[in-house]
Amino acid sequence: MVAKMDISSKMRLQKFLANAGVASRRKAELLIVDGRITVNGETITQLGTTVSPTDTITLDGEIIQNNAELVYIMLNKPIGVITSATDPQNRPVVLDFVRDIPQRIFPVGRLDYDSSGLLLLTNDGTFAQKMVHPSHSVQKVYIATLQGIPTNQALKTFRQGLKIDKGTKTAPAKIKILDTTKLTCVVRIIIGEGKNRQIRKMCDRIGYPVLKLKRIAIGNLQLANLPTGKWRKLSTAEVADLLGNTP
Repeated sequence: MVAKMDISSKMRLQKFLANAGVASRRKAELLIVDGRITVNGETITQLGTTVSPTDTITLDGEIIQNNAELVYIMLNKPIGVITSATDPQNRPVVLDFVRDIPQRIFPVGRLDYDSSGLLLLTNDGTFAQKMVHPSHSVQKVYIATLQGIPTNQALKTFRQGLKIDKGTKTAPAKIKILDTTKLTCVVRIIIGEGKNRQIRKMCDRIGYPVLKLKRIAIGNLQLANLPTGKWRKLSTAEVADLLGNTP
């Protein structure tokens, strides 16, 4: 079947791929640069390429359709699972836990191998872009167990934002101590970004490494009592609420 569009005018190839649910727009750009996309039989590697409703577009030789039903899923990701569709080392991936979904879905953003909790999956590239792009600042809430008990100065430094990854400074964040023992503490952390292993790097930077990390909310969407390794579809109202938190 030939790839279809919902509009009659041309659009950029990466936007088409995102709208078709192939990947988020950022990841779609990587697919193009890697030479995995063809348009009418020609391999495309230029990000400025535009396509029209009559074009035949493929990913790794498979024709892409842009008429799939949009789906939005929340998963309680277990520890020890890769946030990816596949893994070259054959480790468990999040799609191993989401069955009986005919659409090609992908994870929204990242939740690292050693972390657990709320992860979104979808085939809506525009939705995914809004959830992860820093300019939209969708808040993510985490519960973390830290080694040691941060000082007031360390908490202040964390809240102001600090430099990680060769000088990249994080945006201001929230952190609150919820409970303490002699050697550890439990904190609630709220950030509006999603840099790679950001919370772990921030806590390392202030000298209190993360021992355990779980995401419990994205925007107003709560993980609540969804069991580990289980998933459910979001309601129309939940999707609208998440999008309502973005420009």
